[in-house]
Parts: sequence; structure tokens; C-alpha cells
Amino acid sequence: MNKKIITLLLLNWFFINCFAQTNDIFIKWDTTPFKKRETRAVWLTTFSNLDWPSSLANSEEGIERQKQELIDILDKYVAANINTVLLQARVRAATIYPSKFEPWDKCLTGRENGNPNYDPLAFAVEECHKRGLEIHAWVAAMPVGAAKSLGCRLMKQKGFNIKSFSSGSYVSPEDQNIAGYLGEICAEITQNYDIDGINLDYIRYPDGWPHPTYRNGDTPEARRENITKIVREINRRVKVLKPWVKISCSPIGKYDDLSRYSSKNYNAKNRVSQDAQLWVKTRIMDQLYPMQYWRDENYYPFCADWMENSNGHDIISGLGTYFLDPREGNMTLKELRQQMYVSRWLGMGHAHFRSKFLLDNLQGIYNFEKRFNAIPSIPPALTWMNSRKPEAPKFFQGNSVVALISAQGAKTISWKGTSPYYNIYMSNSYPVDINDPRNLVMARFQGTSFVHQGAKHQYYAITAMDRFGNESVALQSVLDKEGFKSRLLINDGKKITLPANINAMDIDYFCIESLQGNVIMKIYYVASNRKTLNIYSLKNGTYKLCAHSAKRKISHEIGYFFIKR
Repeated sequence: MNKKIITLLLLNWFFINCFAQTNDIFIKWDTTPFKKRETRAVWLTTFSNLDWPSSLANSEEGIERQKQELIDILDKYVAANINTVLLQARVRAATIYPSKFEPWDKCLTGRENGNPNYDPLAFAVEECHKRGLEIHAWVAAMPVGAAKSLGCRLMKQKGFNIKSFSSGSYVSPEDQNIAGYLGEICAEITQNYDIDGINLDYIRYPDGWPHPTYRNGDTPEARRENITKIVREINRRVKVLKPWVKISCSPIGKYDDLSRYSSKNYNAKNRVSQDAQLWVKTRIMDQLYPMQYWRDENYYPFCADWMENSNGHDIISGLGTYFLDPREGNMTLKELRQQMYVSRWLGMGHAHFRSKFLLDNLQGIYNFEKRFNAIPSIPPALTWMNSRKPEAPKFFQGNSVVALISAQGAKTISWKGTSPYYNIYMSNSYPVDINDPRNLVMARFQGTSFVHQGAKHQYYAITAMDRFGNESVALQSVLDKEGFKSRLLINDGKKITLPANINAMDIDYFCIESLQGNVIMKIYYVASNRKTLNIYSLKNGTYKLCAHSAKRKISHEIGYFFIKR
């Protein structure tokens, strides 16, 4: 343990607690150094309909209400610049997607194995990606539900060793077949859905499990190896299909006792056999979301311990946001804000447990989240898997971003490329500094044309991003060789109004092209008509206008126009 970090952290905690009571002098959101790369996540719970859905898919209207409810949740995440959704996909040996291994969870229809007549996970993936959100399938590993539940009974029929406690039934981590079975579940999700990660919950020995007997090989080391074997198999099955899918888990928030601070007999390594720090050191885990649902000396020193042993991987502090509800705990917003500031200072991301408590704005936490995340961020890249920069985006016939300016002030930014994602930056300084997080306006954008409403920025930069999160060099917006900025030409659906500076050009004819560069129409220049061109025969769409000189064998890009009659 690095004593310098521990000391600095404790001084920071002491400073906050001693002085914030009267002066409220901890760092304000608008002066906090934002990070371009930071995971900001929420656990979206489907178990017992806790977060979603609150409506049941037992009719066409019910399906649409269920979908709209999820859309509304995701829109609120985007408004707070959250970038990662941990959606509970395997609940308790039952799923929210059509599985060949397990039944439908009753959260969707109110009935065990009730078919909702749509695929909620596929819908969630599509809606998340539309908004630039990562979506991780949250998989409950060991819990199999109540003893009489359909999922539990089917697990028993499959021959798994199931033990029951007051909190429910669990598959034994010592069962020799459970690693392969959970590997199949995670592979099924990875194969069939464009997920960004698998988040393993309760990948550990259950609370209440007897202590090691030290007989017949039942030792703490053997128990940790039982859980590690499961993690290793899930990693193998997922990475062979899609190596960019992030494997993560939610370990107990204290890994082990520290030299000065006790875990109070409840830690990941020894109490429940989660060797989570080993998993990131051996790279069978890409991220950790430690469940740090504590305060004061039970929170801050253990944050530093996770970061000191991260092996350069992404560590996201699991926040006990539910404790803001007086029925759940007695945490104040000030305490939670302090935890968020300190975790960011240490380089950690943050994740709220759970969605409803955040979006219900308990004690103002959602309002604070929006201020704390005042600008977007990009989740950290999997550089240990792949660190090659992707090919930069391109202009259709040059090397600049096309910026179309409408009369209403909206700007349409267009480019050419084949990457799955693009990051969009805007600034009034040229070239746009893509290392300044304040210039990022959209991350993980899918497509090659972006409309920025109410844009006030002059310059733009676009970077391509691959599945691993690696970013290309930037394509910058520049003036073209003739000194004209690309602009949106005025038209009424019948005629284009030509810009005044057209008179200075040596023009024989015009070409109207598609955005892919295909010539749609050729119009010869008539000297007596220097103000408009007839476009009545064109269909609705977006086009580019170029002027050509046959004698000089040169062309000028005049601008772009939309037709929407």
C-alpha cells in the first residue's frame, strides 16, 4: 500500500469533514478538473421490477409502455452525461431475453416464463447505442431465486448443487459444472447481442456459507480458486467471440484488511473468496465495480487500495445511492458528493446503485449528477487488449469536415469513414484540441452525419473510435483551397439561390452530387442567370453542388443543400 496516497487521501477526507460543515469549501463542480476518459454508470435493476419495468408486456399497449419507460430512463441518463448502463439481463436463473438455457423472468409479464413477445435486451442495446451509451449485460452468477421458483427448480433438474439460505437459493461455487454453464450463458448473450460488456454480480460464495473446514481440500485458497475458475471460463468464452467486450464484476467494496484499517470481517478476498485484485492483475477482468456502500474510513482508504492494485485497469466506485432514501439508510447528499469528488480525484469512475434512487432525485442527487458530469466523457479504452489507432475519418473528396450551417443556426457535420463509433469535438480555437475534455460534445456516435442544434462553435474535429475504445487522429475542419467555408445553400424546393461570390468563378457547368460523390444532375451555366439553379426534378434529400471549368479542368465546391418539400 502506498503510504503517500493513503496519507493524502485521509488528509483530504479530514479537510472535508472538518471544514465543509460551516464553509462548504470543497471543490465546486465548475472548477473540478473534468476527465475526458471516465466511466459513469448506473445499475438498472430488473429483479422484482425494482427499477424497470413498472408496466407489464401483456398486450401491444403494455409492450409500448414498457419500451417507452426504458426510453425515458435512457434519456435521463444522457441528460446527466452518464455513459454506461449495467442492465440486469440474467436475473435469478431467468432472463430478459429469449435464452435456450433459462426461462423468461417474470419481471416482464408478471408470470414465470411469460413471453413478452419482443426482445427487451435487443431493444435496450439498440436504444443505448442510439444515444452513445455503453450497455453491459448484468449477470447474477450464483443466485438462482427462491427455492420454489421456476429457475431454481430447473437448475436442480439439471443436476446442480443448490443450497438455500434466508436470502434465497444459490448454486454451489464448488459444483464442477457451474463454470461451464455460466460460460455458456455469457457466450449466448455475447453471440446474440451487440453488448459492450458483461458485468458479473454475486460471483462469490454466498453470505451464510460455512467457514472453510480445512478438510478434504476446503481451504480459503481452494475457495478463491473455485471462483477464479468461473471467471476464467467466462472470460475465455466471451473473448473468443468478441475480444472487445468488457468483463467486469461487482466485488465486495473492501478487498482485504489494510495495515491501518480493518475490513471489519467483511471483505472480498477472505470472507466471500473474491480474488478481484488478482483478476485484474492476470487480466481475466477488464474492470471492477467494487460495491463501496460505506462511509468515512470504511470508504476512502479502500478506494486508494483498489486504485493502487488496479494494474492500469478501470476501477469504478459503486456508490450506495440508495442510502439517500431514509427508509434504506441515513446518508446525506453532502456525504455522497464528497465520495464522488474523492473517487474522481483518485482516477476512479462512479456507478450508482441503483437507477430509481438516482432518477427520483433523492436529496437532489440527480441534479448534482448533471452538474458533476457537466460535459460528456468517453469510457477508458481496453489498451491491454488492443492499442492500435484506427484509421482517421475523411472528407468525401478532401481532408476536412463538412460543416453545413442552416438559417436556424443548426450545423450538420458530415464526414466519411467505416468505424463503428466517432467522437465529435467543437471549439472556437483552431485546431480543435481533442485532449481538452471541454471540447467533447458527443462520444460513441454512430453514423457519419451529426446535427448540432443551436451550434455556436466555429471549428470541428472528428475522431474515429474502434470497439476497444482506441481513438484515431483528428479530422479537423479547415477552409478549403478557394477560401470558402462549406455552407448550406438556400432553396425553396424548386430553385437554389447561388452565393454572390459565384460571379468571380470561371464556370462552364454545375454538378449536383449525392453525399457519396455520385453525379445526379449536370446543369450548364447560363450567363444571363447568375442567381439561381432549377432543382425541381430532384427528390427530397441532401446534395452537394460543385462548379466546373472545362477549359481549366478545375472544380469548385460551392456548398450543400437539403430538399424537404
